[in-house]
Amino acid sequence: MSAERLKGSWPAEPASVGEARAAVAGFASAVGIGPDGLMAITLAVSEAVTNAVVQAYVDDARPGQVHVTAEREPGGLRIAVADQGCGLRPRTDSPGSGLGLPLVAQMTERFHVERGDEGGTTLHMRFPLGQPFRRPAG
Repeated sequence: MSAERLKGSWPAEPASVGEARAAVAGFASAVGIGPDGLMAITLAVSEAVTNAVVQAYVDDARPGQVHVTAEREPGGLRIAVADQGCGLRPRTDSPGSGLGLPLVAQMTERFHVERGDEGGTTLHMRFPLGQPFRRPAG
């Protein structure tokens, strides 16, 4: 991990959610994210990695990888969570409530989902540095 960028990959398995969250939390703290922002970032990363674990490789015999990058940029922290799986699609057997990504969108300064030409999904999130962090409504 450099001072300005974190890059990691984990297997798309439940134990990886905590590992990715801890890596990003350490990086975010080191670049100056305050306690409220850190709470939002760790929740958002947990949701994004969990999404990849639950959905990305559902049709595969073995889980693929979840790739996480975090990069400090002027005024903010940009985080991407990517997989090479089947993409986001509704699942009737999903253990979740379907509220994870809308919650992530509320907690971020900017958020968008990108689908790869060859498959896979990347969730892009941006969080502000050095500003009071807004909490989700509700």
